[in-house]
Amino acid sequence: MNLRRVVSIVVGAGAALALAGTVGAAAWRFSTDEVRPVGSWQEAAGSPGDPGAVRQPAAATGGNGSPGGAPAAGPSSGKPAAKSSSPAPGTTGPAVPESATGPGGEGRQKVGELLKIDKLLGYGAPKREVLHYPSASYVKVHFSRMTMLPGDYVTVSDPEGEESYRYDAPKLLEGVTDTGRWAMSITGDTAVVEVHRGGGDLVGSVLGGLGVNVDQVARGYSRKEQARIPSEGLARPGRTGDEESICGSDTSKDAVCYRSADPVAYTRSKSIARLLINGTELCTGWRVGTKNRMLTNNHCFDNSAAAYETEVWFNYQCATCGGYDVFKPTKVWGDKVLATEHVLDYTLFTVSNFATVQKFGYLTLDTVVPARNQELYVPQHPAGEPTRIAGRLGEPAGTCAVVDPAFDGYAQNSDVSYYCDTEGGSSGSPVLSRKTNKVVALHHFGGCPNSGVRADLLNNRLKSYL
Repeated sequence: MNLRRVVSIVVGAGAALALAGTVGAAAWRFSTDEVRPVGSWQEAAGSPGDPGAVRQPAAATGGNGSPGGAPAAGPSSGKPAAKSSSPAPGTTGPAVPESATGPGGEGRQKVGELLKIDKLLGYGAPKREVLHYPSASYVKVHFSRMTMLPGDYVTVSDPEGEESYRYDAPKLLEGVTDTGRWAMSITGDTAVVEVHRGGGDLVGSVLGGLGVNVDQVARGYSRKEQARIPSEGLARPGRTGDEESICGSDTSKDAVCYRSADPVAYTRSKSIARLLINGTELCTGWRVGTKNRMLTNNHCFDNSAAAYETEVWFNYQCATCGGYDVFKPTKVWGDKVLATEHVLDYTLFTVSNFATVQKFGYLTLDTVVPARNQELYVPQHPAGEPTRIAGRLGEPAGTCAVVDPAFDGYAQNSDVSYYCDTEGGSSGSPVLSRKTNKVVALHHFGGCPNSGVRADLLNNRLKSYL
């Protein structure tokens, strides 16, 4: 059995989103009630917290990702890097040749922890298990064994059954127990795992060998916990890795804050997705072009095996500006990596169940290098948060604008630099021009100025796939 084979996703009638009939202009039309809030991004009731509080600048740490590695148990224990003064705009470091390899380290934001458990379900054991972790932002279940009768299946759902995923039994007696498989995460702090009997009965030694084992749970950090986790953004070569990625005070806001004031930026933000990697780590990705194509950084992951275990969350947004409740995200799995490169730090990949995310629209790469001082905006998932946008309409150009259109990244003149606010988890975000509403850079480095790989260079590499 393939645990990734989701036979049915059960959602409440009020949670459905109407699919757009065509791609293009219609791709930017969305339901006004994106779906009712599900789960929560807040602490437990009565706990302190101010949704309007300004986030503290995050320290960027150097390092290239190690795709496919197992996440460490528990939250990161690394200490935040010390702050340093921002360099003058346009300052560049030494050029890095095409054969460059990234420094060691993660570069992906930690957004949860692994918990070891030992639960046996079905066939003489309890058929239902409730896994509750107060204030968790998500719960993701790992199966070490799934040996069931034909016709039997397992569901992992929220307590109301509005978010539910079904996994069918493998073929019996063929030695296939499908070990080491993650189920899709459940939004919120509770997951219900249940074995459903639909097949025949066996007795004796065969029956004794049946069962479903849950051996791990990935628990998403609460907002308060996430604030204590050091940012894992990358800094470009030649820098110490101690620079801030939030340049000055943080001026980014929840995407929903832009729905009326800047509807173009808001609708474009629908095309981005939260990438949950290895169950506990985060990057940002986004739809590029009309086909089944997603773009993120090479340091987030660089192979199909890693993509296959990555959850892609669309519509992970706050329900109200400055609020804590979030909409139920639409989740699909990553599928195949089509192209990837370290120097330009990109990975182009596909997703499963593409039809379910077409309604969120797509972005396009600008083939023209942006001009200095051109205004920008960056939709992203910084530090594990629901979608935020850096760069407000009408801000002074220097707040979120092109500083240097030929900035050195991993190669000479490979990047566009800017002071738009980003944090760990923003890796892979699109940097859009307010003039064209096209993507001018793929964000990957912090350091004030922060920088992203030039979209015209990416277009030259990827146009045959798009």
